[in-house]
Parts: sequence; structure tokens; C-alpha cells
Amino acid sequence: MEQLRNAFESLRNWWFDLHYSQIQKRALLGISVVLIVLSVLIVARGNNQESPPISIVPITIAEPEIFVDVTGAVNNPGVYTLTGKSRVIDAIKAAGDSAPGADLSTINLARVLTDGEQIYVDSTVVNSAGVRVSKTARAGPININRATAHQLDALDGIGPVIAQRIVDYRKINGSFLSIDDLQKVSGIGAAKFAQIKAKVRI
Repeated sequence: MEQLRNAFESLRNWWFDLHYSQIQKRALLGISVVLIVLSVLIVARGNNQESPPISIVPITIAEPEIFVDVTGAVNNPGVYTLTGKSRVIDAIKAAGDSAPGADLSTINLARVLTDGEQIYVDSTVVNSAGVRVSKTARAGPININRATAHQLDALDGIGPVIAQRIVDYRKINGSFLSIDDLQKVSGIGAAKFAQIKAKVRI
């Protein structure tokens, strides 16, 4: 309180000691009051103004595209462009869906596709009695991406168990990219692969 009184006394003494006339002092006082009032109004107005809301722009990430060759028993065989998370069923639908007589039991329709692979849809073979039978094996190397378990069983050293493993591997992982990939199947080592590699193809 004492400091405030001293400050007021100093200000009053300074005011009276000014070498201005009464009119000049009144003009100076009026200008000071106007400046103070304007300053208070500007500060008050700035505090009351709301900041504009920050606009959030969503970022869209495009999924990568893959190319898949769909062939066999489909209505429109060909190469199709699909999204990276597409599944085998999506590729078959893109190819106009499976054709009459198609055998989808040899394909894992829920498997996620990879770029550059081929989807082959087998046809059901029915004999004169209306019973489904295995396809007749063609002469020459067996296509390991299309062969049935019965056809693979005919290979030297490949019994029914390993033949079914090859079919199951194909369902889960998709088509073999090379015959060397047969060695990824459980039960087919280097020796067994050397025994059959001349009799298989992609």
C-alpha cells in the first residue's frame, strides 16, 4: 500500500512539474485516456474471438493392384487386375464365374491371391453312368498345378499321402511357381525330387 502511495505521489509531482500549459496538460490527459481505453477494448476483443476449427483432411491410401491369370473351367478366361487383398473366389468371379461342369473342390476359394499367379479351375469328369471319375492322365510330364492326387500318386516314390500333401499345399499356397517348389512339400527331399523332376512340369 505504501508503494502504491509513493508511486501516486511521484506521478502527481511529475504531472505538476511538467512545463506545459493547462490546456496542453488536459490535451495530453485526454489522449492518454483514449489510448488506454482503446488498448483495453482491443485486448478484450482478441480474447473473445474464437479460433477457427482445424479442418481434418482424411488421407486415402490406395490398395496395391495385382495381376492374376484365371483359366480352365471359367466363362471368361484371361488376365485380370484385382486389389491386393483379393481372394481366389474374387478372381473366379472376375472371370465371369465358374463354367458349367467346373470342379471347385480342388481349389481353396478363401486363399489370398499373390501377384502373377495362375488360377486353374478343373472340370468335373463324369462317366456314362453319371459317376464322377478322375481325369485320364496324359502322356508326358504331369502339370503339378493341375494334377489330381490320383495322378500325382502315379509318380515314382509318391504315394497317396504325399500326393494329397501336394494338393493341400497347392490349395493353401497357390500354384507352384517352379517344379523346385515341390521340395517345400513335407516328405519330398532332394533325393525324391531328383527321382521325379523329369516327370513333372509347371
